[in-house]
Amino acid sequence: MSFAFLVITLALVWAAVTGSFTLLNLLLGAVISAMAVLFIRDRVERPYMMRRFVRALSLAALFFYELALSAARVAILVISPGMKKRLAPGIIAYPLSVTSDVQITLLANLITLTPGTLSVDVSDDRKTLYIHVLEMNDREDVIASIKNGFEARIIEVFE
Repeated sequence: MSFAFLVITLALVWAAVTGSFTLLNLLLGAVISAMAVLFIRDRVERPYMMRRFVRALSLAALFFYELALSAARVAILVISPGMKKRLAPGIIAYPLSVTSDVQITLLANLITLTPGTLSVDVSDDRKTLYIHVLEMNDREDVIASIKNGFEARIIEVFE
């Protein structure tokens, strides 16, 4: 990522966060961004950073897709008659492929933020994540959907 592109992007983010797209505010955002980028320039000017950025966007897109899908599923489950008969909650022991604390935390948070699932605990050896699911018809399907979804994308982002 080039220095100028990163400064412009961060200045626009600054303006969006502050809610003011005036010239003076954009210049202030550019100055703050330039100072910040100078501190982290050795980490952002590597050739693989753009690929990593695209993979992070892909992970974010997957999260928002899963968020909308599971929110609709939970809403349908809650408003449908006979909810208690269809409800099949359970806790599964999910075998982790991610290894670092950052990756495990990100996976646990993505799972928790998705309606119908909740990260309960991580084992002491950091190889198992315990997850509460609201509707568990097949344990292997739940594990496969997490492994092929969130976990695979997290591994791509951090490789």
